[in-house]
Amino acid sequence: MNRRSRFLVPLAAVAASAALVLSGCTSSDGLASQYRAGTGQNYIAGDGTVTEFAAGSRGAAVDFSGKLADGTPVSSKDYAGDVLVVNFWYAGCPPCRVEAPFLESLYQKYKGDGVDFLGVNLYDTESTAASFEKDKGVTYPSVLDRDTGSVLLAFSKTVPPKATPTTLVIDKKGRVAARILGALPDASTLNSLISDAIAETN
Repeated sequence: MNRRSRFLVPLAAVAASAALVLSGCTSSDGLASQYRAGTGQNYIAGDGTVTEFAAGSRGAAVDFSGKLADGTPVSSKDYAGDVLVVNFWYAGCPPCRVEAPFLESLYQKYKGDGVDFLGVNLYDTESTAASFEKDKGVTYPSVLDRDTGSVLLAFSKTVPPKATPTTLVIDKKGRVAARILGALPDASTLNSLISDAIAETN
C-alpha cells in the first residue's frame, strides 16, 4: 500500500534532495510479471511513495516544452488553467506496463472535465512508443524526450522524478501538487490526487 505523506517545505528544498535515478530494463511482458511477483531482478523502481505539496509551498509553475510522437509541439502553456497529470515512462519498463491501464482509465474518466494527461517517454523511438500505446490501449499523447531530455530537465529543477515510472499531478497554476514514485498499484490513489487538485481554488 502506498505511503502517503504531506510536505509543507518549499520545492527548492525537495529539488536539492537527490539526483535522478532512471533505471534501465529490457522490453518484455515477462518482466512485467516479474515486477508483479516482487522479485525485482535487474530492475530498480520507486516504492510507490506519494508526496503531496501544500499549495503555499509549491513554488513557481513548471515551464516545459517538447514534441509529441507525431512532431506536434507541446508546452506547459497548452495546459494553462487545467489540472495536468504527467507520467514518465518507457516501453521496456515493467511497472510502466502494469500501470498503463489505470492511467488510461483515469484519462477517460476525466477527459473533458479540465484534466489533461501527458506521457513523457524517456528512451523510446516513435515506433516503439506507438507499439506500446497500441498494445496497452493508451490514447493520451506522449512527448518523446530521449533526444533532448527537455521535459525531464524542466521537472527535475523542481520535483525530481527520481524513478521510472513517476507520475506528477500539476495544479491549475502549473505547479507540482503531488508526486507518485513508482507504479500505481491501482487507480484510486491518483484519482484522489486529481480530485483534490480539481477542488483547489488557490
